[in-house]
Amino acid sequence: MSTTFPQFRSRARRGILDEHLQQALDHTTEIYRTGRVEALCKLLDSEALRDHLKAIRSSTLARLAEHLETFERQALAAGVQVHWAHDGAEANGMLIDIARRHGVKMAVKSKSMVSEEIRTNAALAEAGIKPVETDLGEWIIQLAGEAPSHIVCPAIHKTRQQVAELFSRELNRPVSTEIPALTNEARQTLREKFLAAGLGISGANMAVAETGSIVLVTNEGNGRMVTSLPPVHVAVVGIEKLVPTWADAAVWLELLARSATGQPLSVYTSVITGPAQPDDPDGPQEVHVILLDNHRSDQIGTAYEEVLQCIRCGACLSVCPVYREVGGHTYGSPYSGPIGAVVSPLLFSLEGFEALPHASTLCGACLEVCPVRIDLPRMLLELRSQEVGERILPWYDRVVERLAASLLASSRRWSFLADLARRLVRPISRNGSLRLPGRLNPAQPRNLPTLSRRSFRAVWQDGEIGDET
Repeated sequence: MSTTFPQFRSRARRGILDEHLQQALDHTTEIYRTGRVEALCKLLDSEALRDHLKAIRSSTLARLAEHLETFERQALAAGVQVHWAHDGAEANGMLIDIARRHGVKMAVKSKSMVSEEIRTNAALAEAGIKPVETDLGEWIIQLAGEAPSHIVCPAIHKTRQQVAELFSRELNRPVSTEIPALTNEARQTLREKFLAAGLGISGANMAVAETGSIVLVTNEGNGRMVTSLPPVHVAVVGIEKLVPTWADAAVWLELLARSATGQPLSVYTSVITGPAQPDDPDGPQEVHVILLDNHRSDQIGTAYEEVLQCIRCGACLSVCPVYREVGGHTYGSPYSGPIGAVVSPLLFSLEGFEALPHASTLCGACLEVCPVRIDLPRMLLELRSQEVGERILPWYDRVVERLAASLLASSRRWSFLADLARRLVRPISRNGSLRLPGRLNPAQPRNLPTLSRRSFRAVWQDGEIGDET
């Protein structure tokens, strides 16, 4: 995985010119944005609740090692086998070892961003174990051989006609393009997988230290099927997903679905505390939890620690003007949007994802909607500064930025340049737009607006803009 400047620009251009993608992004993100506002308005004091969750996440990270030890102790007491993985390769190795000990040939998976992060499906397939995604959106993109394009809605970029083609190819027969029919086909096919699988794999929305439990929040029943029907269940959990108590978990749950999809609570909130007991009618005989670091602990005590407070609701994607134009695949990472622009360089390397800190207008919308008030714009600026200090930026970008800094540092130089630009663009200005030919127009197929005849400063100083109240 990587996202250099040329790669980002090329992918962004394809996304912007994809008419269906643009319609899908506009439609889905609008639903999530309006749903979030309506859901939060139903709380007695949503702003105070956000502040409370912020305090919980901050204090948890301050004592993360202690809470992890408590979780391990309580999970072991409940019969869970706890494993510690330094990186993705180690986590996948543990997962494969567990599968081989039980002779597993097929594993069913619940939706898990962390498994996308460490490329679990590829590792399982290479080891001769067939992974089957059971979340509808994840199954669709697995059949297509693609990565998720949204944290909450991974197949946002697919039409129902494209989904029908994928299902027809998988099932070797024609499948209707009607949504109820597609859903029914998925349900019937995946139920057979649940019953045949020897291993269920999930992530976790949170891990509760107080009882050694993991919590899954889903809108489909597949999460419960994955964690209860196969004889062995393995949850791969990022170490930052710890919450100390159930009282703290309740605050998290109060804001998660509201911020993600505009629901008061997701359809299914599943709690797993150890394997099935002798009097339980169902459930796995073994439960394993793999606690994954993968550079998360490297951020503790740094300028980027705050990003570990993220609860993966995806609210920042729905308001981001960049994401809403270019789509998730442009980021080249399982984590897209503003959170992905910060997380991806930290988890995978700043050199490999050099373009992402610049994939933002710094408008602050992500900070405004974040249920944990994570200051993503600040961290994006920190990453940009780090790129400059480590000379990661291409030489031509460094030259342009130094020139821009020099111009912006002097009002006299900036005014001179602005006046000169106004004169130069007059011959190519028509009806308020710049008529640039072909590749000289970076806004294709639209036209760039022309420069106003006078600067805002000049208009303001002449008293043409004032307090109209």
